[in-house]
Amino acid sequence: MQDPATKHSHPWTLFTMISFGVSAAMMAIGIFNLEASFAAKGFYAMAAFMLVHSSVSLTKTLRDREEAVKFHNRIEDARTEKLLMDVGTSNKV
Repeated sequence: MQDPATKHSHPWTLFTMISFGVSAAMMAIGIFNLEASFAAKGFYAMAAFMLVHSSVSLTKTLRDREEAVKFHNRIEDARTEKLLMDVGTSNKV
């Protein structure tokens, strides 16, 4: 579950989507208007596609790793708190 304080606002999400669309369109127009052979244009198009794909994959991988570390830390905190509660109740007896 995501912490409410780290959620992105709707305008920010919309801005990032529009920015991606504009930059992808600009790259496509630039490659289309490039004065080069069809093979060279294809190479640049594939390179641009792979760059976007690897950027998305890297971002998702880093985010997933960070969330896994946060989840692990929450489990460890819960174990520690339970242990402290168990020790605290055994001392009262």
